[in-house]
Amino acid sequence: MSKYLLALDAGTGSIRAVLFSVDGEQVGVAQREWEHHEDPRWPGSMDFDWVTNWQLALDCIKEVLAKTSIDPKEIAGISTTCMREGILLYDQDGNEIWACANVDARSVDEVKQLIDMDPELEKKIYQKSGQTYALGALPRLLWVKNKMPEIYNKAAKIGMFNDWLAYKLTGILAVEPSNGSTTGIMSLEERAWDPEIAKECGLRDDLFGQVIECGEVLGTVTADAAVETGLAEGTPVVVGGGDCQLGMIGVGACEPGQAGVFGGSFWQYEFNTDKSTPDPDYRVRVNCHAIPQIWQYEALAFKPGLVMRWYRDGFCQAEKAEAKERGIDDVYEVMNERAAEIPAGSHGMLCCFSDVMNYIHWIHASPTFTNFELDPERFNKYTFYRAILENTALLVRGHIELVKEATGNEPDELIFAGGASKCSLWAQIVADVTGKNVHIPKVKEATALGAAVLAGYGVGIYPSIAEGAKRVVKWDKTFSPNPDNKAVYDQLYVQWKDVYKSQLELAEEGKVKSMWRAPGL
Repeated sequence: MSKYLLALDAGTGSIRAVLFSVDGEQVGVAQREWEHHEDPRWPGSMDFDWVTNWQLALDCIKEVLAKTSIDPKEIAGISTTCMREGILLYDQDGNEIWACANVDARSVDEVKQLIDMDPELEKKIYQKSGQTYALGALPRLLWVKNKMPEIYNKAAKIGMFNDWLAYKLTGILAVEPSNGSTTGIMSLEERAWDPEIAKECGLRDDLFGQVIECGEVLGTVTADAAVETGLAEGTPVVVGGGDCQLGMIGVGACEPGQAGVFGGSFWQYEFNTDKSTPDPDYRVRVNCHAIPQIWQYEALAFKPGLVMRWYRDGFCQAEKAEAKERGIDDVYEVMNERAAEIPAGSHGMLCCFSDVMNYIHWIHASPTFTNFELDPERFNKYTFYRAILENTALLVRGHIELVKEATGNEPDELIFAGGASKCSLWAQIVADVTGKNVHIPKVKEATALGAAVLAGYGVGIYPSIAEGAKRVVKWDKTFSPNPDNKAVYDQLYVQWKDVYKSQLELAEEGKVKSMWRAPGL
C-alpha cells in the first residue's frame, strides 16, 4: 500500500518538495531559493525563468527522495501549489514563451490605458470575476500585446505556475479555478474562463484552454518526467491550487463560515462562503476556493512581515548579538520577550503601515509612528516593536469587519498559520484585538499540507477534501482573548482608523510617499 503524498510548493521566493505520510506527518522537505529578475528595459518587471526554475524543482524532488530513502513507487499521488497571479504563455507546441512572477509591476501604462478606455470597465469586470486590475492578468496581457507583439501573436495558451509544474510532470496543460480565478478572466459563478472579459479589454479570446477542478486526477508522471525527477512512471498527479486556498485546506478550513489568517511577508484574511457574490463596493477580493462550490473573500495586508524584518535589521543589532550569545536561533524571540513587558496599547502609541484593503482604489499611507513621547523608559525600541505587532492585529480586525460588511457574516473564531503564527505574543495580540479564540495548527506552513490533502483525495485515500483535512490537521495551541486588553484595543482601534485616514490623505495629496499603491493610481 502506498504510504506517501508529495507536494510541490512554488512560492514567491522558493520552490519546495515536501513529502508527507497519508496521516499528515512531514517526512521530508527540500527547498531551493529562486529569484525573479527585472528586465532592465522594463522597470517593475519580474520575469519568471522557467528553465532555471524547473531545474531547481527537479533538484528538490531528487533531494527529498534521496534524504528520505523511500521507494518512489510508495508515493500514492502528487499535487502542486504556488503563488497566485504569476502567469505563463505557451506557443501552439506547448513551449513556454513568456512568464512573469506575481510581484511583476510593469503594466502601469496598461492600467491607465484600460481606465481611459472605459472608466467603469474595472467595476464591471469585478462583478463577474471578483478581481480588479491591481493583481490580475489583464494589464499584463495588454502589456505583452503592446510591448512584445511577436510573443502576443505567437501565444496559444495561458497558464499559472502550479499548472506548469503539473504540466511538466504529465504533459497535460489545464488550469484550475482557485488560481485561475486570480487572473480576473474567469467567471466566479461558473468557475470557468470568461473570454468575453478579455474581449472587453481589447485582448484575444482564444488563449483559454481546459479548466479542471482541484482534486481531480490530471494525469500521471510520464516516462520522460520519471527519468528527470526520479519519480515512478505512472504516479498520479492531482490538480492542485493557489497557495492561500490550499493553505485553508491545510488548516482544516473547508466549510463556509470558517476563516483563516496567514501571516508572512504579506498577511491574508480568508473567509469561506458558499456564495460567489462580490462586494457591492468593490473593496474585497473574491476567489474560488480549491473546494468546488466554495468561494473565499480575501483581504490582503501588504508587507507586515517585511516591516518586522526592516525593524529587526535596522534597530536590533544588540538583540542579534544577545540571541547569538544565548544560543537562540531566532532573534525575534529576544525581541518578543521584551515586547511582552510593554502594556497592551503600547502606552497609546500608534503606527501606520498597511491599510485595510480597498481593492478598487488600493493605496497605503506613508510608514508612520505617532503619539509617542520623549520618554525612553516607556517609549523605547520594544514599545515601537510591539506597536508594529499591534498595528497588524488592528488591520486583521479591520479586515474581519470589512468582509462582514460585504457578506453579513464573520467567524466565531480564527485559525492563524504561516510564519507569524510561531510568535506566541503576536497570536495573543490578535486574540485580544479581535476578541476571538485563535487556534494555531502544528503544521504552520499549511500550503504544502493542503496540496498533500488534494493529492490524497484525488487518488481515493480520503473520501472528501474536508475529511482528508480532518485526518491530517493537528492543533498546537489556542489563545483566548484577555478582556482587559480587549477593552484597551477597542479604544485604540477607533483611534487607529482616524489616524490612518489622516495619514492616507497626505499620501493621496502627494505630500508624502505612500508605502505602496496599485499600478495606474
